Amino acid sequence: MVPVRASVPASAGCVEGAIAMPVSATIRERCRAMLGPGEDIRYVFPAVALPPPAMISFLVVVTNRSVTLLSTKMLTRDEPSRVWARYPRRTRLGPVEFGSGPRIEIDGMTLEVDDEYAAVVAAADAEAFSPGDLPRDPLPDL
Repeated sequence: MVPVRASVPASAGCVEGAIAMPVSATIRERCRAMLGPGEDIRYVFPAVALPPPAMISFLVVVTNRSVTLLSTKMLTRDEPSRVWARYPRRTRLGPVEFGSGPRIEIDGMTLEVDDEYAAVVAAADAEAFSPGDLPRDPLPDL
């Protein structure tokens, strides 16, 4: 599922008019519990650190203040276990490199993301580095 432009209530984990996230509300709530006070979730997507055998699953959480990597429990990609690293919001996530699978690099660590989240990575970077490039919300009153 590709995120769509929509007005999303702050209670859903986004600020008004933000990109809707293709992860469930349950996952966002689990992530929110591990963030600092006043941090509003903008984007969340799963990723896996490469190369094997050190495959570690993460939830990448982009907030209004930071980019936070939450490691997940051993057998699930949707249950964060601890904060692995926290970076300033202006940390660039892309560009997404395509090959055997979409990949990004954060602080020297290569993370593989599912195809459906490549647009989320691009949107998060556009919001931080070139907000004028984001399309206007066609239905701002919803």
